[in-house]
Amino acid sequence: RVKELEAGRPADRQAASNTFNPAISLILDGKLSAFSKNPGTYALPGFALGEETGPGDEGLRLGESELVMSASIDDKFYGQFIAALTPENKAEIEEAYFETLALGNGFAVRGGRFLSSIGYLNPVHAHAWDFADQPLVYRAMLGNQHKDDGAQLRWVAPTDVFLEIGAELFRGDNFPAGGAANSGKGTRTVFVHVGGDVGASHAWRAGLSRLDTDAKNRATGDDTTPDLFTGSSTLNGVDFIWKWAPNGNPRNRHFKLQAEYFTRDEAGTFDPASSGTPFAYNGKQKGWYTQAVYRFMPRWRAGLRHDRLKADAVGTTLAGRVLDRQGHDPKRTSVMADFSNSEFSRMRLQFNRDESRANAKDNQWYLQYVMSLGAHGAHAF
Repeated sequence: RVKELEAGRPADRQAASNTFNPAISLILDGKLSAFSKNPGTYALPGFALGEETGPGDEGLRLGESELVMSASIDDKFYGQFIAALTPENKAEIEEAYFETLALGNGFAVRGGRFLSSIGYLNPVHAHAWDFADQPLVYRAMLGNQHKDDGAQLRWVAPTDVFLEIGAELFRGDNFPAGGAANSGKGTRTVFVHVGGDVGASHAWRAGLSRLDTDAKNRATGDDTTPDLFTGSSTLNGVDFIWKWAPNGNPRNRHFKLQAEYFTRDEAGTFDPASSGTPFAYNGKQKGWYTQAVYRFMPRWRAGLRHDRLKADAVGTTLAGRVLDRQGHDPKRTSVMADFSNSEFSRMRLQFNRDESRANAKDNQWYLQYVMSLGAHGAHAF
């Protein structure tokens, strides 16, 4: 069952993709949302947020639909293309990359645009999340998910215990980076994953990750007068996941416990509202979440999640700005239940008790559907 840890790799999907004919699928996502506070005033005190990192729009709303194409290019290369179709009728390239299949000795190279392999949730696409939204720490520190144009080198050790080591070099355009610093080589990452089985019913994986980036006029906040940050940003993270299924069969019952903890150090200058008067900024932020999901019947699951954030206090020059934590540490508790008629359809009801804003509690409700049309490869462990 250790091989389950490597599920979702191109080599594992190769046999299911009809050799050289592309596997094509379409993911449909939508929500009915209700909030007790205006989502337009959403904020995380002490954190400058990237684009589209709030709770979303109230009422009925189509989410991002994903058009996925993947196939073996030949005997040595695999390719995947994912286009995200936004509710505003815009098409964005979510991922477009190739990956080697036959380097040997456990090595693989990926190149193009793709989700970074840092952390546990970052490389997981939205339709495979266990909750309708990302944890607060991902929202605050990674703009929901970090992806960029770049290259990845990964090595899987030939051991009974799963051991994976990798490094990535990205352009540096996307949050928490910005401006493609260092001549378009602005972001570097490294990650280590280790895992294995405990008996026939248990499996685990742990990981360490680091992201270093040089931001050049990273823009956050209002589009017309954005806050600008220039400097260095270093993110360190640790993740852990434990899975249980009777005799390794998750069809009827399955329990999953996962947790991640991140710290971020930033040093440079911060220019509120593009005023032209940048202030020196040197701050540390941290956050974590833990969640548990239990499949108690073949088609039904329930989940509980709790997450927290904390930022350093700032000096008088940045008091009252977005980086001012206002003596508040954002936190949130979420519960969800979902029903999957098959592996291709899911309906989910979720409630968040969100205390992200200072002196305000927001009751958030989501009714979500996720539908998959066509062939779709296995997800990672």
